[in-house]
Amino acid sequence: MTHTETSPAGGAPAAVHPATKVPMRERIVDAATELFYAQGLRAVSAEKIIAQVGITKVTFYRHFPTKDELIVAYLERRAEWERDAIAGARKAAGNIPDVFRIVAQAIGAESCRPGFRGCPFINAAAEYADPDHPVRRVVDTHRRWFRQAIQDLLDEIEVENSARVADELVMLRDGAMVSGYLSDPATVADALYNAGRAVIAFSSRS
Repeated sequence: MTHTETSPAGGAPAAVHPATKVPMRERIVDAATELFYAQGLRAVSAEKIIAQVGITKVTFYRHFPTKDELIVAYLERRAEWERDAIAGARKAAGNIPDVFRIVAQAIGAESCRPGFRGCPFINAAAEYADPDHPVRRVVDTHRRWFRQAIQDLLDEIEVENSARVADELVMLRDGAMVSGYLSDPATVADALYNAGRAVIAFSSRS
């Protein structure tokens, strides 16, 4: 089984494979993950992925009849990474505020990694404007899950107006991902955590 370094940031976790043979489908998704995140979804052709893996077109299309299906698989893998990372943060944290701190630190750490290009889901949505496209459906499904995961955490500590606060925290997270790509990534973790605390504290007074 493939082991990956995961983070709630949604950056570019590196796949680490054991000595056992990796299934061909996973090899294709591995190559796509690297190329799609670094170069963009539309910029990377099926031929480029085929060359990266070192396979024939017949083999590629046997596993992924269309490039869109491969993009969906790439995003679904990333969504799984984020779900696992949030679950890991919850397991590691002593309380709910610690979960938010761990997530903020992970986003900050991811922003400092070489090759960071922001959130892959935001990037995908920018390239696929049609809300009914399969790529956008994957993006929207994952973002709904993430927002609900945040609201669930807020509900556990009885934050008032948790639905509204969850929307605001997701917006902060989106901004942090863009800031980490365009500005100084070293400031992202503290800025995100402090801003999130301020939003939560304000909600209890409003």
